[in-house]
Amino acid sequence: MQVSDRFHLWQGLSKRVGDIAAAHRGCLPSAVPEPEPAPPSSPAAPSDQADTPAHRHAKNLFEAVHAVTDTGRSLNAAAHQLGLNRRTVRKYARATSWQECVRRTRPRRPTSLDPYLDYLRQRWEEGEHTATVLHQELVAKGYHGHYQRVKTAIAPLRRGLPIDTPRERPPSPRQVARWIITAPPRRSLHATEALRRLLEHCPELNRTHDLVRQFAAMLDARDAGSLADWLEKLTASGLPALASLARAVREDRSAVVQGISTPFNSGVDEGRITDLKLQKRLMAGHAGLPLLRHRVILMALLRRRHP
Repeated sequence: MQVSDRFHLWQGLSKRVGDIAAAHRGCLPSAVPEPEPAPPSSPAAPSDQADTPAHRHAKNLFEAVHAVTDTGRSLNAAAHQLGLNRRTVRKYARATSWQECVRRTRPRRPTSLDPYLDYLRQRWEEGEHTATVLHQELVAKGYHGHYQRVKTAIAPLRRGLPIDTPRERPPSPRQVARWIITAPPRRSLHATEALRRLLEHCPELNRTHDLVRQFAAMLDARDAGSLADWLEKLTASGLPALASLARAVREDRSAVVQGISTPFNSGVDEGRITDLKLQKRLMAGHAGLPLLRHRVILMALLRRRHP
């Protein structure tokens, strides 16, 4: 009986997902949320009630942690489900309100360039193109940020592009592929929200995500009954990477069916190969054939006694 290993089947699908994410690189910036305008400062408003990104993040974490822990689940289970550190889950689970989890810090000096962008545009139009001079002028106006931030901010102006509020860096194709192939319960809150925005913007990645989850369901259930229908969907997806995967699976379909529906795998063979590679790296050039043969046999014996 020929059996295709489930690990290699999933690895092949993951590589195709990475190729699709790289081919649709232009969609990846949509995973980054739009920058929100800073709320007007109110001296009378208490700092605990201020609508800041840190406070919104603390509130979302507090609600997500209590939504899991209030059902009776343990802290370890909640941390595993939410993709958070156990200490973070414990802190939010013990708190009675999200305000208790906000770190109290001293008022920070203004390091954001947002209030000074108009001034930078004006000075650039007046002919001042030196980042050092612009940084010194901003410091005189109360800016306490680093010179490098000013240099980065005016970089688009040197290329004839408009200056804008800096945004979060978009994810890489490899990171997006990892989000798609990861089971939804194991994704972090940030990855879940970023992937949701990306899938709403890119129908090709959304189609890929649905097909990946269908194949994952087949592996979890050990049921290859819907494999034929899944291969047809790959061919009709309009994505060359998935279409090539469908052709490769059809060439060895019987082995793939056995790999999905039977408990057999190539883990033992992979372990033996790993043992041989380990001996090669440890003893290459330092031992003759008899000693190498003896070490390989001893390692195989230990594997049998202590699987």
